[in-house]
Order: sequence, then C-alpha cells, then structure tokens
Amino acid sequence: QVQLVESGGGLVQAGGSLRLSCAASRITFALYKITWYRQAPEKQRESVALITSNGTANYADSVKGRFTISRDNAKNTVYLQMNSLKPEDTAVYSCAATWHNLLYWGQGTQVTVSS
Repeated sequence: QVQLVESGGGLVQAGGSLRLSCAASRITFALYKITWYRQAPEKQRESVALITSNGTANYADSVKGRFTISRDNAKNTVYLQMNSLKPEDTAVYSCAATWHNLLYWGQGTQVTVSS
C-alpha cells in the first residue's frame, strides 16, 4: 500500500534548525502536490508549506523566510528545512500527498523547540 514516512523530528533549542523528510512509496511521486502540516496540542492543524508537482512552493506567513520546502523526485522525497526555530513551532509535523481525488497521509514526526 501507499506509504508516506516522515523523519527528522526531534528536540532543538530556539534558534536551531531541523530538516524533516517525507519519503513516499508506491505512488507516482512526481505527480503529487506535497503539503507539510503541523498540529500543536489543543490547536487546529495548519498548513505550513506546500510544493506542487512542478516545484512551486508556498508558505504560511508564520514560517516565511525561516522554512524551505524542496523535493527530490528521484528519491520520492520532500524536505522541509526549518531554520530559526521558535518554541511556537513545536508540533507534530505530517506530510500529505494529493493528486486529483487521491490523498495520502504520513504518521507524523514530533518537533519540540525549547526556549
């Protein structure tokens, strides 16, 4: 079955960096738009960044200038480089792959930013 596997989360101090990966299998990865979401405790899930099949990226205002999304279709992987991390970035980060009416989710990876 289709799998999306996130990795790269962890504990980091404020101002630090992490790079998250979202690796996909059993889909024609290059066709899919990939979106990174995050959900903090007691908050709604929010879209953080997305990258379209042709490589166009979009970011939430809260992460613009700090996060960079990229994709490597040869490796079926999307990356989220997160710099200048803040305690308010603490959340479970998940990736989602969408193409037409198809939607697949990963299981998520925890990112914790200490002050």
